[in-house]
Amino acid sequence: MRFLSMIRGDESAAQAPSEQLMADMGQLIDELTRSGQLVSTAGLRPTSEGARVRLHRGGQLSVVDGPFTETKEVIAGYAIFEAASREEALELTKRFLRLHGTEWNLECELRQIYGPEAGCTAS
Repeated sequence: MRFLSMIRGDESAAQAPSEQLMADMGQLIDELTRSGQLVSTAGLRPTSEGARVRLHRGGQLSVVDGPFTETKEVIAGYAIFEAASREEALELTKRFLRLHGTEWNLECELRQIYGPEAGCTAS
């Protein structure tokens, strides 16, 4: 099963990762990639460089350029895990968060990705 772990944080309080955090993250990413548990991961650029595209009833599309000031927490990064269970995916998510130590205030939202192995597909 595949799971998407979305890292949320307060963009206005964004911290620069230390060299130690980057080294530790690199080791964990390498380990989980070699084991096949990590499919993909990346941090996201600031919302000031992004856009939101919305589909309204009637088929009208609108685009709003960032930053998105009405949003306190934003998705700052993601990881896609290959895991045998939700519990395993939760443990992998916890490993990523623990690397940050006690100075960070982050949250991850974990969601299973639709796919044939889940008995359904998105249409």
